[in-house]
Amino acid sequence: MSENKITVRKTARYFTYGDPAAKNILYVLHGYGQLAFYFLNKFEALAEKDLFIVAPEGMHRFYLQGTSGRVGASWMTRESRQDDIDDNIRFLDDLHTSLTENKQYESVYVLGFSQGGATAARWKQHSNISFGKFILWASVFPEDVPLNTADSKFNDSENHFVLGTEDEYFNAENQQKAFAYFSEQGFQNHSYEGKHTIYPELLPLLFN
Repeated sequence: MSENKITVRKTARYFTYGDPAAKNILYVLHGYGQLAFYFLNKFEALAEKDLFIVAPEGMHRFYLQGTSGRVGASWMTRESRQDDIDDNIRFLDDLHTSLTENKQYESVYVLGFSQGGATAARWKQHSNISFGKFILWASVFPEDVPLNTADSKFNDSENHFVLGTEDEYFNAENQQKAFAYFSEQGFQNHSYEGKHTIYPELLPLLFN
């Protein structure tokens, strides 16, 4: 038995909030099992900021329970992992090229939540886009992306790590380790009382 591959065209979707003519653009990458439309609703708290907000959606959609009902999306699984990583980076690069064809933004920001955090980190490292701000929210930084090395693209951006005190995926010990690690890497740490979700009231504090 042999594994074979073919590159095909696929339609990917994204949702936007705000004025495309804004000064800056912010990409927000959802977590596992979420849809971009609902995820984007949380970012209406940034309405007063001069931001055009773009929520790409992971290209793998599935029923959250059984074979009907609510649908969620995913960026990747362990199956054919590197192909999905490469496809995600191409999708996000192509999306940015399309959105900036007739408009140049002063700053490009990216926020990745949960599973979307790893995708955001890989995109930042492997893209030619210059990101002014990187926000990792309730996520683990991928081991295959360098930090504090000469070739790390995180050396030239403002980096943030955000985590709730009641996050279901981080016990107290892991929270302490995460904050210590990101502090050593030069990230700004933000802790809040809450669970594994985006808390809209915290967002404006990250874009002062």
